[in-house]
Amino acid sequence: MKEKHIKQGVFVAVSFVCLMVFTWGFVSIVEEWKENEIARFDNGVFDIVRGTISPKLTEIMTSITFLGGIKGITVFTVCVVLILLFMKKYPLALFVSITIVTGAGFNGLLKWIFKRERPDIEALIQQGGYSFPSGHSMSSFIFYGSLAFILFRASDRKRYKWASVMVVATLVLLIGLSRVYLGVHYPSDILGGFTAGGAWLTLCITIYMYFYKRKHWKEEE
Repeated sequence: MKEKHIKQGVFVAVSFVCLMVFTWGFVSIVEEWKENEIARFDNGVFDIVRGTISPKLTEIMTSITFLGGIKGITVFTVCVVLILLFMKKYPLALFVSITIVTGAGFNGLLKWIFKRERPDIEALIQQGGYSFPSGHSMSSFIFYGSLAFILFRASDRKRYKWASVMVVATLVLLIGLSRVYLGVHYPSDILGGFTAGGAWLTLCITIYMYFYKRKHWKEEE
């Protein structure tokens, strides 16, 4: 019983800290943007990233950005959910479905609230809608973060656990970078998407783990 309460305490503490860090990061970015103090950061990153433009790199970045787009995320989500259903991992299938769908809705709400226009530069692809926070960055953080969560829990060896996290983190960062390279997002849009996505993913994982552990601990009693 004492060990159970310790686990509960650690779980709640870690979840709370992660949620607060991501929320603080998002709020800080919004404040900097509202006060026009983030333009120097955006312009500096733009100068570096956009200075590397080439036909071959544009082709690569266009492919990478697809992995975080609506079509890409939808296809991958359906595949993951079907695999989980086939493996009879019904709670995880429900977790992935709800997390992705509600995350997309949350991103749409944030875009509607802030109504930030896209960068006034020559973009390499066509992209409509508002800019902040980046839907690609937020969706990729939520989806691939969910995938990393599942793989982390499924692996028995630590090196496989952390390898999955590193691969996913690298992919998410590349997707965010591709949006800046293609000229459809400010760098601060990307950070906003990561922090908002991180907060949403943390909340969804916390809710899932609460019910999972509650059922698990009841079975042990």
